[in-house]
Amino acid sequence: MRFLGYAAVLGALAAAIPACADAAGKHDPKAEFFARLAVMCGATFEGASVFPRDPGDAFAGKKLVAHIASCTADEVRVPFIVGADRSRTWVFRKTAAGLELKHDHRHEDGTPDEQTMYGGMANDKGNDNAQSFEADAYTARLIPAASTNVWTVTLAPDGKSMSYYLERDAKPRFKAELVRKEN
Repeated sequence: MRFLGYAAVLGALAAAIPACADAAGKHDPKAEFFARLAVMCGATFEGASVFPRDPGDAFAGKKLVAHIASCTADEVRVPFIVGADRSRTWVFRKTAAGLELKHDHRHEDGTPDEQTMYGGMANDKGNDNAQSFEADAYTARLIPAASTNVWTVTLAPDGKSMSYYLERDAKPRFKAELVRKEN
């Protein structure tokens, strides 16, 4: 009997995560990734920085929290909290050009930071569970040192963990590993 309960839950989850295809009917990993992220709306993930391990790093030793807080058909917003700092939100958008990741930085009063809305478009190297976003021209103008940034967000197939990885100049710069909290 217990098995039937688990089977029903798994069936419901499978139905909630539709197989995504483009207009030609070809499997679309970017759309699948977005759908997997959106189906986790309301979930909270906690963890820590695993790279760099330098105690001088702004993220070192601080609890990191990503909360999939707001989801629409075209946008998923994920506040990313570092210790007590609530200034960051990852914004994933489906656009006519493809899947986009932007970093929305705000001051405590809600006004935009000088360095906000940087990010880029998903490249073609991703899959259903991981997408890599290459810095766009806006980012290169706003933060010249970040012109080679690639942000990779990975979702565990079971939805129990996620990671956020940044490389610059093809070298590791930051990685956070986060585990889903039970609500």
